[in-house]
Amino acid sequence: MSSPTDRGRRLLPLLPTNHPLGRQAVTCEFRCGNACSHEAPNSSANAYFGDVVKEVVSRRGMLKAGAVVAAAGAGALAFAGAATAAPANADLDLDLDLKFGHDRDGLNFEAVQPNTLDSIVVPKGYQQDVVIRWGDPVTHDAPAFDFDAQTPEAQAKQFGFNNDFCGLVPLPGWDRYLMVSNHEYTSENYMFKDWAADKVTERHVKIAWAAHGLSVVQVERDHRTGKLVVSKDKKKYNRRITLTTPFEVTGPAAGSKYLKTSVDPTGKKVLGTQNNCSGGVTPWGTILSGEENFNQYFANADLVTDADTKAKLSRYGFSGKASLRKWENYDKRFDLSKEPNEANRFGWIVEIDPHDPTSTPVKHTALGRFKHEGANVIIAKDGRAVAYMGDDERFDYMYKFVSDERYIPGESKRAREHNKRLLDKGTLYVAKFTGDSPVSEIDGTGKLPSDGEFDGSGQWIPLAAGDKSFVPGFTAEEVYVFTRLAADKVGATKMDRPEDVEPSKHNRRIYAALTNNTDRGVKPGKEGPTEVAPRINNKHGHILEIEERRSDNTATTFSWKLLLVCGDPKDPGTYFGGYDKSQVSPISCPDNVAFDSRGNLWIATDGNALKSNDGLFAVPVEGKRRGYVKQFLTVPNGAETCGPVITDDFVLVSVQHPGEADGASANNPVSHWPDGGTSQPRPAVAVVWRKDRGHICG
Repeated sequence: MSSPTDRGRRLLPLLPTNHPLGRQAVTCEFRCGNACSHEAPNSSANAYFGDVVKEVVSRRGMLKAGAVVAAAGAGALAFAGAATAAPANADLDLDLDLKFGHDRDGLNFEAVQPNTLDSIVVPKGYQQDVVIRWGDPVTHDAPAFDFDAQTPEAQAKQFGFNNDFCGLVPLPGWDRYLMVSNHEYTSENYMFKDWAADKVTERHVKIAWAAHGLSVVQVERDHRTGKLVVSKDKKKYNRRITLTTPFEVTGPAAGSKYLKTSVDPTGKKVLGTQNNCSGGVTPWGTILSGEENFNQYFANADLVTDADTKAKLSRYGFSGKASLRKWENYDKRFDLSKEPNEANRFGWIVEIDPHDPTSTPVKHTALGRFKHEGANVIIAKDGRAVAYMGDDERFDYMYKFVSDERYIPGESKRAREHNKRLLDKGTLYVAKFTGDSPVSEIDGTGKLPSDGEFDGSGQWIPLAAGDKSFVPGFTAEEVYVFTRLAADKVGATKMDRPEDVEPSKHNRRIYAALTNNTDRGVKPGKEGPTEVAPRINNKHGHILEIEERRSDNTATTFSWKLLLVCGDPKDPGTYFGGYDKSQVSPISCPDNVAFDSRGNLWIATDGNALKSNDGLFAVPVEGKRRGYVKQFLTVPNGAETCGPVITDDFVLVSVQHPGEADGASANNPVSHWPDGGTSQPRPAVAVVWRKDRGHICG
C-alpha cells in the first residue's frame, strides 16, 4: 500500500479548472502566456501526414523485414528483436519472476494510487525530503529567505523560483555532486502579496529577473540517513545564473544581423536566459538547458511595423501590446517596438560548465531557435555527438543535431575544451514521419490499426550545416534564427507538443514525450489524426520510440513506434506497449523522461487530465513487461513533476508551482507544501530513497 509521507497533510478537493486540460488557468498565464488559448503559431500548409502514407503502405512488408537486429553486445536491439508483450496473466508474482531471472527490471515497488493529497506520496518502504527550496541560500553569502522582505540582491544569491530540469554532475569523493536546476518562470501573484498586473513595481521586476535562470549547488549524501543534502561548502562551485548574467553567442549565427541590437551591435553578447524548461547533462560534464516560452516576456508585437519582422514574430507566438509582467517598463529590450531583434536572442539551447563558476555560459545557434524543451546528447558509434530536441508547441517539430567533430573521452583540459565546442559545428535536421497503415485505419479514436501497432518509418531532413543552407529560399543564418519557418518549408511532420526527447544509452533508441494537443482534428483548418498522432482532441499525450537505422544515431532514416498512448487504461483509445491494461497505472500528459541503470524509462507528467495530482512513473521498454506503467510518486496539490533524476540509491524530482490554482495567491494559499502550517508554498527539489538504504531498482 502506498502512503503519504506526512500523515498530517490533508486530502484537498480537486481544484476546479476551466482549462481544456488538467492544468490550472493561472499556471498557463504565467508559464507560457496562455499558449493553448491562442491559435497555434504553425499555420504552414505542410502535407498532412495521412497524405503521404499511401505511397508506403504497399511497402509495409519491406519495412517490417528491414528492421535491423544488431548484436546484443553492442547494446542495440532493433524493434524486430523486442520480446512480445506479456499475456493477460502478466500479474504473476514479481518475486517469482526475479527468482527465475526473468524481467529483471527491478521495478518491484508497489504502485502509488492516484490522489489529490497536498504532499509527496511515495511507495511503502520509501521516504522523501526536500533538498532545496525557493529562497534557500545558494552562495555562501546569501541571506536567509524572508517572504515579506524580498530583494533583488538577495534573490540573486538564493535558489530561484519554479525549478524544472535537474541534473547531477558527479564530483570526486563519496556521493558528491553538482546539482544544476533550471528556474523556468515566475508566478508573481504567488511570490508577492502586493503584486497586481496594474501595480507592477521595479522591485517586483528585478526580483523576477533574479528568480529566473539556473542554480548550481553542491550536494552530497548524508552518511547517517542516506538522503541528499546541500553541502556546507558553498564557496567553490555554487552559483546563480539570472536574466542579467552575460552569455556568449556561439556557432554559425553568432554576429548575425538578426541578433544585433542597440545595446549589442556585435550580436554576440546577450544578457540572461529565461523560461528554461528541461535540459540534459552532456557526456563531457556540462549542462544543456532549453529556452522555451520566451515570447510571453516581450511587449508590443502589435506595434512592429515591418511586415516581414511581424510575420516572423507571429510564427514564434509573439502578439499583443503590454506584457503581463510589464518588464518593458524597466528595460527597453523587452519592448519589440524598440528592440525587435532582442526576441531573436532567446529560444536557444544554452550550455553552462558547472565545474567553473567563472565561465561564461553560451547560447548555441547551430542547434536552431525555437521553443526548446531541452537537448540531450548521445555519442554515436563513430564518436560524433548527437543532440535530440523537441519544440514544445502544438503542431511543431522534432529535431536532431550531429556534430562534425568527434568526442574526446577523458577529463583533461584539452578534452573538456574540445568537447565544449562540439555543438558549434555540425548539421541540423528536422524529422518527417510516415505511417505504414492505411489512412482509413487511423480514425482518431486511438483504435489500433490492423497490424496491431502505431508504427512506421521516417527521415531526418537536413536544414543547415555551417554556412550552408539546405532549405530553398533561406540563408543559413535564417535557418538558424528562424528554424520554425525553415522546417515549415521542407514539410516536417506536425507533432503533439514534442517535449523531452532523450536517447537511451542501453538500446540507443530515442524516447519522446508528446504531451497533448486538444486542437488536433477539432479546430477548423488544423491537422487531423495521423499514425504518429492518432487521436483527435488529444488530452493525454503519448510516448514515441525511435530506432535509428542500424542503431546509428547519425543515420538519416529511422523506424518508429508509439510505446504508450496515454490516458485511463479503461479507455479503449489507450495503449501500453501491448501490456495487459488492467495491470497498469493511469498516466496523462507525459512531459519529461529519464532512464535508470537498468534501462527502464521514467516519465514525469504535467497537467494530469485524469483529475489526479501529477506524478512520476516507470515503465520497462524491453522484455515481457514492456509497457507495464507503474506510478512511483505523486507531487503536492497544484504542482507539476519535473526534472527526474534516477540513480540506484535515490530519485530526485523538481516540484514546480505547488499550490498554483485558480483563485489562489500569496494572500490566499491553497497549499502549504513543503513547510506546512500557514507557510507559503515554495517550489523545491525533493529526494526519495528507500528506508532500508537499498537500491531503487533492487
